[in-house]
Amino acid sequence: MKKSVKFSFSFLLIAILMFSLAACNSNDDTKIKKLQKVRIAEVTRSIFYAPQYVALAKGFFKEEGLDVTLTTTPGGDKTMTALISGGADVALVGSETSIYVYAQDSNDPVINFAQLTQTDGTFLVSREKIDNFSWDLLKGTTFLGQRKGGMPQMVGEFVLKKHGIDPHKDLNLIQNIDFANIANAFASGSGEFVQLFEPTASIFEKEGKGHIVASFGKESGHVPYTTFMAKESYMKANKDTIEKFTRAVYKAQQWVESHSAEEIAKAVEPYFPDTDPQIMRTVVERYKSQGSFATDPILDEEEWNNLQNIMKEAGELPKEVDHKTLVNTEIAEKVMKK
Repeated sequence: MKKSVKFSFSFLLIAILMFSLAACNSNDDTKIKKLQKVRIAEVTRSIFYAPQYVALAKGFFKEEGLDVTLTTTPGGDKTMTALISGGADVALVGSETSIYVYAQDSNDPVINFAQLTQTDGTFLVSREKIDNFSWDLLKGTTFLGQRKGGMPQMVGEFVLKKHGIDPHKDLNLIQNIDFANIANAFASGSGEFVQLFEPTASIFEKEGKGHIVASFGKESGHVPYTTFMAKESYMKANKDTIEKFTRAVYKAQQWVESHSAEEIAKAVEPYFPDTDPQIMRTVVERYKSQGSFATDPILDEEEWNNLQNIMKEAGELPKEVDHKTLVNTEIAEKVMKK
């Protein structure tokens, strides 16, 4: 009789344990199922976007219940095509692309909702070492610029004009090289100066292929250089998702603001497996010191107007667009209040 009681009691304990484990697994499965998938298309892979990688690496998106996947689609045209065609839910790209789409009388405009970077992210790299650089040295040289109509090229032209250089008259300006191949073209011997993003600029300097002589970011002032954006229809149908996404971005921005270049570089290291850790620290420090990383997701009206002035100066502004038409700051403001 005692054996029977013991057996029954043991069986009961096992049953309870199995039920508990099943319940836990069920809860875990429910949590996994609740994660909302969001697909980001980024215009390039660059340490310039460090806060985005911090949000991924530190689990800030997952904390908000989002399962984020990241795809690099080199060039603003490719990134915007991915967004408009439904190949991505959110794009990380220059705000000028939203103006181009709007100017084509789109019935589903692309809305900027969270700014990530607030200065240009490119640097002027010379083939030869220059101890006392002045912008006049560019006159008469071959300059490898960026894609026509893209933010890097427009800012580049804006800065050159600021220093009394007409990019189309005083330089042999080359703009017909694909975005992904500009660095390779310079490394192969084309041009005396080139406009490059990091970490490529610092890698070239370390390898003796070029020398950083100036920062376009320092010269151009604050602009909504890279912003998270989505189609208006997606934002209306996924209000909670966009708010959660923006909250995760803001958490990452605050983390980057309060941590050292070394800590930031360490956090984003998985996204740059082939980059020297020392190079990464140097690049992060360079961007951080010149205020390239936005400390909050708000794209304000002054920055928007500065963007359009730069586009107008480059002859690339199809039409002036009011800040409220293509920028939503309500989400960022709500996130920051909480």
